[in-house]
Amino acid sequence: MSQMMLNLSAGPQTRDKWTTQFIMIMVVVALLPATIVGIAVNGVYAGLIVLSSVLTAFLTEFLYDKITGRPDTWKDGSAVVTGLLLALSLSPSTPLYAPILGSIFAILVVKCAFGGLGKNFINPALAARCFLLLSFGSSMTIFKVDGVAMATPLAELSAGRAVNVTDMFLGTGGGVIGASILALLVGGLVLWVMDIIHGQIWISIIVAFTLFMGLFGGQGFDPAYLAAQLCGGGVIMGAFFMATDYTTSPVSRLGQTVYGVMIGVLGALFRVFGNAADSFSYSIIIANLFTPLIETYIIPKPYAYRKSALDKMAGKEKVPFTKKIPKPVFVLAAITLLAGLALSGVFSMTEDTIAEQKRAENAASYQAVLPEAANFKFSSDIDKMIEQMAADVYGGGSFGKAHINAAAMGVDASGNPVGYVVSATSGDGMEGNVTLTVGLDMDGKILGIAFTELNETPGLGMKADEPAFKDQFTGKAEQQLKVVKGGASASNEIDSISGATITSRAVVNAVNAGLDFFHNVLKGGTWFE
Repeated sequence: MSQMMLNLSAGPQTRDKWTTQFIMIMVVVALLPATIVGIAVNGVYAGLIVLSSVLTAFLTEFLYDKITGRPDTWKDGSAVVTGLLLALSLSPSTPLYAPILGSIFAILVVKCAFGGLGKNFINPALAARCFLLLSFGSSMTIFKVDGVAMATPLAELSAGRAVNVTDMFLGTGGGVIGASILALLVGGLVLWVMDIIHGQIWISIIVAFTLFMGLFGGQGFDPAYLAAQLCGGGVIMGAFFMATDYTTSPVSRLGQTVYGVMIGVLGALFRVFGNAADSFSYSIIIANLFTPLIETYIIPKPYAYRKSALDKMAGKEKVPFTKKIPKPVFVLAAITLLAGLALSGVFSMTEDTIAEQKRAENAASYQAVLPEAANFKFSSDIDKMIEQMAADVYGGGSFGKAHINAAAMGVDASGNPVGYVVSATSGDGMEGNVTLTVGLDMDGKILGIAFTELNETPGLGMKADEPAFKDQFTGKAEQQLKVVKGGASASNEIDSISGATITSRAVVNAVNAGLDFFHNVLKGGTWFE
């Protein structure tokens, strides 16, 4: 009898034609929509964060393999997935050292130090994010929204302020780089259709989280409130891409359901009763630690002993009608339903509240540029005029892609006029719209400008919000200003920001539009009487 060489290895053994490398490639592909949307919305700097995180994770594992003489595990693509997930969970204004340090921690400490892929006991990307939250709390929890440092949309909601759920769903309302719920759902459901991730986990997370928030969130089962909670704080990214990690989640279906319910309940518990609104990462890590305990007490029954297996062998298996319908049909229907609800119904529920909050925010900018005003008067005729002009650029393009948003008169405590404020937007910015408020005295002299939307490049275009640039406008009495380089010498000149001429011109275009509207519409009129 010929001798045979047997290779014995610890379980789990390969049971599928899909390799680890193929699965990791599919996860990266599933995350691409959210990555593309995040970079498109937040600009080139967000792309640098993604690139830094992915490259660092890859190089860390590559160097570790070479130095320690381990097999080339960097080829399986898991390091790329870790770096990408970490990057998508970061603020688009995070300093570049954060994703670099986070990726090194994720790969070197959480993954490689415990033996590599399949041996880490918590999700590396989540562990790195929590490490960064503890080490660099301010840069991880403060986001550049509308040009100023603000909290995430979820933190705004927790503070009792309204948020635009549609923007949160699409990923255009601020937050982390991978904030587009629509893009994450598309990628996550594709993985589910391919049976790469398990429905028991993400479904139980979302159901448990929603029920807990409805019961204990203080708003009941209000659809707008629940939609905002689901769209914020990493619930969808965590449910589809992090909690479903094979290594750190249970194997049995019942165990996966218990695991998912634990994550959903803990995430909602931390959100309702905790200090940090964005704490879903901690709930997944805690559930990761309970996975061995779940596996110990929830043991799946061997397949050969199940009645379904015996029926299948005897040809008596009954296939439910729902299983005869291809899974992609349900997935496409779910995507359509979610998109329809988010884009039509939810926004209409919060539209009035958002409008009220927007006016309050505008009032704060009005006060900043016209501090002598005790109150502001609005004119319905002016509002109608501005609404009619909204479809076209103001001045026929004389001020670039400028639009007038609003105008008001400031009055003192006795009701006497002290000046005007005009809100204008320029679409000529480097990274998007530039929206500002111009404060003017009764003769048209500029008293100051304040930004309400500024999405320019950090370190360059964002200098427009610094006094060195803004203070140049104060005291200008000309009807039109122009941008110059190398220092302003004339009274109608504004010295551009070095390396950010496009941003400087966009700001001047918005200011000029506001000046023109004052001189040709507001000045000398009786609109506010």
